[in-house]
Amino acid sequence: MKDQVLKVVKIGGKLIEDKTKFQEFLKDFSALGGPKILVHGGGNFATEMALKLGYKTKMVDGRRITDADSLKVIIMTYGGLINKNIVAKLQALGSNAIGLCGADGQSIISKKREVKEIDYGFVGDIERVNSDFISSLLNQQIIPVFSAISCTKEGELLNTNGDSVASEIARAMSSMYETELYYCFEKSGVLANAADNESVIETIDKSKYRELLDEKIITDGMLPKLHNCFQALENGVSTIFLGNSALLQSKTKHTKIVQ
Repeated sequence: MKDQVLKVVKIGGKLIEDKTKFQEFLKDFSALGGPKILVHGGGNFATEMALKLGYKTKMVDGRRITDADSLKVIIMTYGGLINKNIVAKLQALGSNAIGLCGADGQSIISKKREVKEIDYGFVGDIERVNSDFISSLLNQQIIPVFSAISCTKEGELLNTNGDSVASEIARAMSSMYETELYYCFEKSGVLANAADNESVIETIDKSKYRELLDEKIITDGMLPKLHNCFQALENGVSTIFLGNSALLQSKTKHTKIVQ
């Protein structure tokens, strides 16, 4: 099936929160030809829901600490509210989608993150992706929509970074398909100036990446995202794109990551 291009698309939580841009994104995603997979998170939804339920969200250096109460909220919001709303909207656009988490078909198996300097709680680090199961859905022209929840071999659900879920799925599927990975979020791509959304760096290779790191242009949440990108490229993914909701139809400037 290497003659087919599989598109693995990760949508950021801030795009999901913007109803207009979210609907535009789903239309563009639905219009993509060929096999495709959608991955989503939804951090702010979980934070808002936790507040309504009287749970306090704990953060360390901008990262969520997933205690037992937070995990319940994440499973409800990611695996339920957000996931099923996306599936319903895609069905309305004529795209036959199915909502999944890592437990379904043992599709994303992880282990609980080891405690080092910080105990992140019920957070999963991915060990294996069931590419045969995912491929069986794609062969039936079904679009898998994955929430950022993985599962241990023992059956414990874990909160898992959505960018990592998308990257690991793309890597696993690259043995069967030519695989492209798309990160769609609120920015137009990787920016030379974080305050200027027009300062898009249109192409980044390893040399440029090291240069941007040295100049401290890549910081905060973009660091792990680009780390995932280059790991994916080194493990079979052909091309990676980063940009806003118009990225999928190449209607705007964006960033392309290459080896």
